[in-house]
Amino acid sequence: MNEKDKLPRLLDPDLQLHSNAAREAWRVFGIMSEFVEATDRLKMIRPAVSIFGSARINPDQPYYQLTESIARKLSDAGFSVISGGGPGIMEAANKGAFHGRSPSVGLNIQLPHEQKNNPYQDISQTFRHFFARKYMFVRFASAYVVMPGGFGTLDELMEALTLVQTGKSRMIPIILVCTPFWQGMVDWFRDRLVQEKMISPEDMNLIQLLDEPDQIVSAIFKHYESQGFAPLPAEREMMLNL
Repeated sequence: MNEKDKLPRLLDPDLQLHSNAAREAWRVFGIMSEFVEATDRLKMIRPAVSIFGSARINPDQPYYQLTESIARKLSDAGFSVISGGGPGIMEAANKGAFHGRSPSVGLNIQLPHEQKNNPYQDISQTFRHFFARKYMFVRFASAYVVMPGGFGTLDELMEALTLVQTGKSRMIPIILVCTPFWQGMVDWFRDRLVQEKMISPEDMNLIQLLDEPDQIVSAIFKHYESQGFAPLPAEREMMLNL
């Protein structure tokens, strides 16, 4: 059989479909392994706070220094600190926690242009799939602290708000830090989304605007003072269906 005779077989749509199905099946197994491995590695870090923010912030900038201070206070207060494991705000969060009493956790992601992992991680877990990584941010967080950032930060914030609003995740503090940065967006939520009935007025209570590290730690403790940090049985069941 010459090369021309082989060509139709190589282009056979049934063979191509079978090949794609096999690759998709192996991809599912890869995703499952990420969930299993990460859940096992992170199961002992609670209570934990996930901190988000821009990867483009330098160590000499005020946002970096504020994040480092917040993370250190959270760590010394007994909270593991979870970040995306990369540079900028992620590095500041890990650095502050790394020098504190509680674990510093980095949930790193493989990107086409490789994200450089920061060196301040007691526990480092790398993901290939964004949604598996995002699940872990929610699954293990007792609170979200959201620093100034871009699209990725907004994505994490909106996902957290949506999950809590729709009852797919337990109620946790969602704290926006640096009021001047966030105020315009919060005003737009109130003036546009609430006024046009896209969200309920009560949904605005899901967000807190705070600026001082001590205020942030106190707000998280206040939220849990009546029930403790461990998820209630109903909340555990809820998280299984996240």
